[in-house]
Amino acid sequence: MSEMSGLTTEQAKALFERFRELIDSHAAELTELDAAIGDADHGSGMQRGAQAAAEAIASADTPAAVFKAAAMSFISKVGGASGPLYGTAFLRAAGVQPQAAEWSAEDLRAALHAGYDGLKQRGGAEPGDKTMLDAWQPALDALDSGGDLQAAAQAAAQGRNATADLIARKGRASYLGERARGHIDPGAASSALLFQALAESAGGPA
Repeated sequence: MSEMSGLTTEQAKALFERFRELIDSHAAELTELDAAIGDADHGSGMQRGAQAAAEAIASADTPAAVFKAAAMSFISKVGGASGPLYGTAFLRAAGVQPQAAEWSAEDLRAALHAGYDGLKQRGGAEPGDKTMLDAWQPALDALDSGGDLQAAAQAAAQGRNATADLIARKGRASYLGERARGHIDPGAASSALLFQALAESAGGPA
């Protein structure tokens, strides 16, 4: 297992460019997942946010500035809960090392933890509630146990898949009760794509 890498400004920009590409290629899947347990707008909403973020980061000159620009894009362009949640996560991440020209591996890990804490506070959810936290938590657990960004992405994907077995306790899906079981949470699915984009942009070869 290789060591976790840090994040340069260019890698941060590459992260959100790659996230846009992955969201575009998975938009129909995200919409289908959301149609089963939500309001069928996660794919289109995430496309708007990711596209706006990819454009907004062009002039950013630090990793924090990249994350802040992306945060504002998601807050302004994505409706429902996803925009404020992703926006909060990116904004909290930006606050960890706001002036640094490059984030160390520890800076990046701290930024991701700050984003996760922001998600919990903003959404009021806990791991196991069938939300995007169920992709974020295993990813961070992988990093905390010495894994690299590739390991975090793999753990996020496993967490995404595991939401199919959960009963939703937050969000629109919570009204479905047992009927939500058997469906992957769309927020966890898009979060897994975020960690995939991070691994591909800053984690080196798979």
